[in-house]
Amino acid sequence: MCKGENMEEKKKDTIYELDGTVPLRKALPLGIQHILAMFLGNVSPLIIICGMLQMSGALKMTLIQNAMFVAGVATLIQLYPFWKIGSGLPIVMGTSSGFIGTAKAIGAAFGYGALMGASFVGGIFEMVMGYFIKPLRKLFPPIVTSLVIISIGLSLLPVGINYFGGGNGAADFGSVHHLMVGTFVIIVILIAKQFKGFINNASILIGIVAGYILAICLGMVDFTQLKEAAWIAVPAFMPVAFEFNAQAIIAMGIMFIATTVETIGDTSGVANGGLGREATNEELQGSVMADGLGSVLGSIFGVLPNTSFSQNVGLVAVTKVVNRFVIMTGAVFLILCGFCPKLSALFSIMPQSVLGGAAVIMFAMILVSGIQSLARCDLNERNGLIIALAIGLGVGIGNVPAVLDQLPSWVGNIFAQNGIIMTFVIATILNLILPKDKNEVSNEE
Repeated sequence: MCKGENMEEKKKDTIYELDGTVPLRKALPLGIQHILAMFLGNVSPLIIICGMLQMSGALKMTLIQNAMFVAGVATLIQLYPFWKIGSGLPIVMGTSSGFIGTAKAIGAAFGYGALMGASFVGGIFEMVMGYFIKPLRKLFPPIVTSLVIISIGLSLLPVGINYFGGGNGAADFGSVHHLMVGTFVIIVILIAKQFKGFINNASILIGIVAGYILAICLGMVDFTQLKEAAWIAVPAFMPVAFEFNAQAIIAMGIMFIATTVETIGDTSGVANGGLGREATNEELQGSVMADGLGSVLGSIFGVLPNTSFSQNVGLVAVTKVVNRFVIMTGAVFLILCGFCPKLSALFSIMPQSVLGGAAVIMFAMILVSGIQSLARCDLNERNGLIIALAIGLGVGIGNVPAVLDQLPSWVGNIFAQNGIIMTFVIATILNLILPKDKNEVSNEE
């Protein structure tokens, strides 16, 4: 009896199960590892938009602080569902970079207030879409979701390489010291992965910390922002007043359809890469609805729409750490960052090449997860055509968006942002119209 109880306790005390108790000393570093993986991605969209719209430095810092707080709260909503909202899966939320192009256009034409008003309405729209995901599930069979996961991985690889080189637009992009730091991070991660237990699971964190220390030693870190940041500050409620503009709302609504597709892909990626199964209807529904609620909450705090973070899907695929308590510690840490600008500054001054070394591995693992999921499908002639056209046109156009420049602007706004949406659309249409062989039909029946 005692032996059985010990076995049950051992099963509960594991980072490889969704639920169960994990000691805080073990959970916290693994949770912070997730925060390090997404931190730059969470704040960079706001930094970019604030620069494009020439917003004040004080407002920019406020929005960055709020972005930390909102991301933490939105992640908690995903982890611990209420009613139908939240997937219950280890999904990390943050500010979406996919909205940058649309946000720039809306902000320049109608102002930041109109952008926030459109985000608020768009978030509600996504929640409605999420509620009706179940009848739409036939649009997301394994062949489609696998291709979406693969396209997410492929679309993120250039982002990882940009990080690796020091950040897109950096004056010293591709310099030796950036490449050296990124390579050093990769080497440390590879060495850490050769160990068992905590060192293996925290390999990404260890690599990033080691790379950060090396960057400091090489004089690559400017501590000015850290010195100027306050220790404590309460996140500002509605730092920008809402304005509601029909054109802005329609444009954002279209983008929220796009981010719904990406969230479905991320949710499927977590289920496949971390749990070795397909996501359930309830998980997909909860994930998309939480995505929408996170965006509604983000708009209230002046932050761009929130969405699931694909880099953290990659981290789950690398480590197989899926315990919700572990991810929860990272979410709470994010919330604390929202109350401590100095802590946020400590992460924001980290050179992008430090993250780049880890990002290349994490993003590539999303691709691997999609390939593994695809391998479980029947790779017959029909599915081969779907794969070829969806990846060929979807990823191809995502890498060469200029091919859509002569079409109406709304087409480019939807499909030229990345290849994920185009991949999904093509895969879905072909899956619906191409005749299935007898074995596939009988299996579905």
